[in-house]
Amino acid sequence: MQRLGFVHDMLDVKILILFVLARVNYPVTMQQIYELCYQDDSLSYFDVCAALPEMIASGHIREVDNESYEITEKGKSDGAATEDSIAYTVKCRAENAIDRFNRQIHRSSYVKTKIIPRDNGDYSVMMALDDEMGSLMTMELLAPNQRQAVRLCKLLEKKAETVYHLTMAELLDEEDEVD
Repeated sequence: MQRLGFVHDMLDVKILILFVLARVNYPVTMQQIYELCYQDDSLSYFDVCAALPEMIASGHIREVDNESYEITEKGKSDGAATEDSIAYTVKCRAENAIDRFNRQIHRSSYVKTKIIPRDNGDYSVMMALDDEMGSLMTMELLAPNQRQAVRLCKLLEKKAETVYHLTMAELLDEEDEVD
């Protein structure tokens, strides 16, 4: 039976991994590589698991801290020479996934949250919002239990800019009324 899709053998898997790694701006885990490469139903997680050690041994990628991977110069060179063999639709879907991933990681470097248990059983949720120049806002909220603290963290990470803009608008609107 003929396999459908772009990925037919291990070489196709390696070419797709090189294509993805050449475009991500940060080291990525094996799971993230799989998620970014999974643009074709014929690719499996086990294909990625088998390809990565071979690609490390060949010098196309290297392992960095915490089981993350990045492409080497050899990998960039060989990947650029072979990426034309990737099906156009797979390439477009992979590029879109990579763009979303890069934006998400870039944004997360500016939004930090932390949960700190307090002596009385409550939790402090710390949130910091930064930009390229430094800190824009640091905020601490009290949560009565861990479940709400975790939820606050997730929502603050998701809506940090909105919270900042609403706070600024509210404070500055009040200032305009005083003048």
